[in-house]
Amino acid sequence: MNRALLTAVAALPLMLAANTALAQSHAGHAMPATPVTQAQPKAQKPAADPDAGHNMSGHAGHTAAPAQADPHAGHNMGAQASQTAAPAQADPHAGHNMSAMRGGPNIPTSVDAVGGRLVETPPPAPAFANPAHAADLLFDPALMAASRQLLLLENGGMGSTSLFIDKLEAGFGDAPNSYGWSAFGWTGGDINRFWWKTEGEGESKGKLHEVEVQALYSRAIAPFWDVQAGVRHDFRPDGEDTTHLTAGIQGVAPYWFETGAALYLSTEGDLTAHLEAEYDQRITQKWILQPSLEVALSASDIPELEIGSGLTSVTAGLRLRYEIRKEFAPYVGVEWSRSFGDTADYARARGDRVDDTRFVIGIKAWL
Repeated sequence: MNRALLTAVAALPLMLAANTALAQSHAGHAMPATPVTQAQPKAQKPAADPDAGHNMSGHAGHTAAPAQADPHAGHNMGAQASQTAAPAQADPHAGHNMSAMRGGPNIPTSVDAVGGRLVETPPPAPAFANPAHAADLLFDPALMAASRQLLLLENGGMGSTSLFIDKLEAGFGDAPNSYGWSAFGWTGGDINRFWWKTEGEGESKGKLHEVEVQALYSRAIAPFWDVQAGVRHDFRPDGEDTTHLTAGIQGVAPYWFETGAALYLSTEGDLTAHLEAEYDQRITQKWILQPSLEVALSASDIPELEIGSGLTSVTAGLRLRYEIRKEFAPYVGVEWSRSFGDTADYARARGDRVDDTRFVIGIKAWL
């Protein structure tokens, strides 16, 4: 009994020391609250502490894993929350009276448009006080005017001269072999030009059927379009020559169709018309297929020329050329022509064919 009492008395200081150390290890530590899970339809009771009511002093001397120190122990988390939150940006308009901005600068907008255009303030009077060209203030105005004219001439105002051989060909078919040509050219500037045109045909045996020559004044009225007026004269070895006043238009229609239309009024009062169109279909950079169409009309019968009124003739062709150079291209093709109405009757009366198909070979060139 005395031995047990002595043993208890001897162990009492050790138990007190262990209990004191354990209390100090938990001092200042906040027990973490039970983590909040996702919202539940009903509140759940906190789990019971399995160590509730136990005398923890009885575990003194056990080697339990030391509890890790809470890095936020003793910190004011309210201050920390204010530091981690994104700082609010200052309102640049804070304290400003926004109502004063409604009467800002008077900038014209579409609301101020009159007749679809904004009202523009005219330039001030001092803007017109100096010469139209500032260089005239430093140099002789007469010399500067001459320089400006030379500059315009060298940058598009100069004249040019060109010659085009549109067709120079021979034809082969059921009718006697034939030859023909069509050429034109001009000289002048970009707006006003002098044009000349010529075409003709004959038989390979040497008989010339007809030669046509035109002298025209041409003026550009729009990009790619010119109006022309002048004189046309027809030479006929087997008949009387005729002279016409002519007026027409020519240019490039949408999709690059080269077109032309002209009216001819002869000295005898006969009115005729001629329409033509052609198109260059590029197969490659060198090979070009060109369909063409020509239509001739007359307002009245012209017996001396064996021409009837209405639609007199239609000619359609298809030519394939190879451009050895841009300025020189041989070609082969086929051409079909037909007379209509009284013009066809005149052809039958003189023993000619009403329609004819020919194989053609020729060259196209320009200088």
